Amino acid sequence: MDHHDTTGLVQVSLDRLIALERPARGLDFLSRQPRSSILAGQHASRLRGRGLNFDELRHYLPGDDLRRLDWRASLRHGRPFVRTFSEERDRPALVLVDQRMNMYFGSRRSFKSAIAAELGALAAWIAFQAGDRVGGIVFGDQATSRLRPLRSRRQVEALCAAIASHNRTLCATQPEIDNGARLDDMLQDCLAMAGHDHLICIVSDFAGASPRTLQLLRRLSAHNDVIAMLVYDPLALELPTRGRLVVTQGELQVALEVGHRQVRQPLGEFLLGRLNEVAGLLRRSRVPLLMFSTGQGALEQLRQELGRLPGASR
Repeated sequence: MDHHDTTGLVQVSLDRLIALERPARGLDFLSRQPRSSILAGQHASRLRGRGLNFDELRHYLPGDDLRRLDWRASLRHGRPFVRTFSEERDRPALVLVDQRMNMYFGSRRSFKSAIAAELGALAAWIAFQAGDRVGGIVFGDQATSRLRPLRSRRQVEALCAAIASHNRTLCATQPEIDNGARLDDMLQDCLAMAGHDHLICIVSDFAGASPRTLQLLRRLSAHNDVIAMLVYDPLALELPTRGRLVVTQGELQVALEVGHRQVRQPLGEFLLGRLNEVAGLLRRSRVPLLMFSTGQGALEQLRQELGRLPGASR
């Protein structure tokens, strides 16, 4: 991939992330899902959505939902009473965005780090436009930015700025730190920030996922709505049949002749096996799982997964 690409597919700018506010309109994590969506059917548990606040106890009126009848009050007064509720106006949303060196890779259209940055910004704008308070955690191999949820456009812009800042620090000469516990540490931080009734979006390739990751995801989802956005590269699904694949880790580079069967087959099995392992772990956590390829744009894939609200503007 050309490292002089100016379209934001290797690295993203703050302006690019801010500009995603408009295309995020009409998208909703709780909208009716298309059948093809990973959120539908048996792939994942349903999201709870916002909670309900009790408003009042009043006389039954024709057309009221019979499931809202308060039998004790009805028997006590000799006439039917119903309970009325209103939806909570907002709730806290946390967006976790992975910008570790393992995300700085892409074989087709974009780098995983760039797709993750755009998905993180889109998730923040969607939550903000739904009336939610928005905060997040953006993390690299060492540095971390934490923003507590606020009902503020400035806070969303600050989150986008943190994402863009972490994204710009990634470069080919930066060594990748073998820190398998980094993801789990960030999930632990999220547990400390999110007590209950939060919307939590985790955008990552989930490198380093472990049984502890599964445990932390289950703890997070016990009292919150959690969505896992798994970013992957198409190489994991289909290796090229010819040519040379250059694999880098920091300053170390290895050229692999993928045209040779003895190279292509074990490498393909390893990459696909790792992707299936991570996806399987996430599904066992019962957290809704969305998968995003670096071969397509973040926005078009998110639209496909979430669907569009009826009558939403384009």
